[in-house]
Amino acid sequence: MFFDPMYLLFVAPAMLLAAWAQWRVHSAYAAAGRIAPQSGLSGAEAAHEVLRAAHVPGVEIEPVEGFLSDHYDPSKKVLRLSRDVYAGRSLAALGIAAHEAGHAIQDERRYAPLVVRNGLVPLASVSGGLSWVIIFVGFVLASMHVFLGQPLILLGIGAFSLTVVFQLVNLPVEFDASRRARIALIDGGLITAEEDYHVKKVLDAAALTYVAATLSSALTLLYFLFRAGLLGGRDR
Repeated sequence: MFFDPMYLLFVAPAMLLAAWAQWRVHSAYAAAGRIAPQSGLSGAEAAHEVLRAAHVPGVEIEPVEGFLSDHYDPSKKVLRLSRDVYAGRSLAALGIAAHEAGHAIQDERRYAPLVVRNGLVPLASVSGGLSWVIIFVGFVLASMHVFLGQPLILLGIGAFSLTVVFQLVNLPVEFDASRRARIALIDGGLITAEEDYHVKKVLDAAALTYVAATLSSALTLLYFLFRAGLLGGRDR
């Protein structure tokens, strides 16, 4: 399974999409990062206003190290913003901060896809790396004509499927958080309709990275199925 050109053939579209998505994220973030909102708010202040308007209590907002390391922790009810977003007074900062606040709103409203995603996190975390090991060992044993090889391959593919399911469930969660963010920013008077154009570009670019990740997982699963002989291929 090392250096298999067939794998590159399967995942090439996802790799190209991921590269384009990363370029769009950096480009959109850089452009919107140079534009100060008319409201004059920082990312942290905007997130606070979004949560207040949505009547979501008890969520702490704190800075965290790293570039675009922003995330919402539902287990601790903490919204963590990278320092450029936390203290930044730009349309990029407001868009990203409001997006993460959107996840907190989803959590408060018990948004169904988020509940499912949170339930899949521990399973997907374990199965993601472990599945590759199981599949590799399965193919090695299968190449030696050991009976246990094929069952291990199928077990590994089943485990990897959890990663694909997680990615698929994650898409509506991310898209919905961005939708909530833009509505909250505009309705709250935190950005103008003209400023929303730049916020949308940042959030759309970020959403594309999730699409690329999902596509990569799905194509990798198809590759495994092909190599296992379950998709027109043959077991090796």
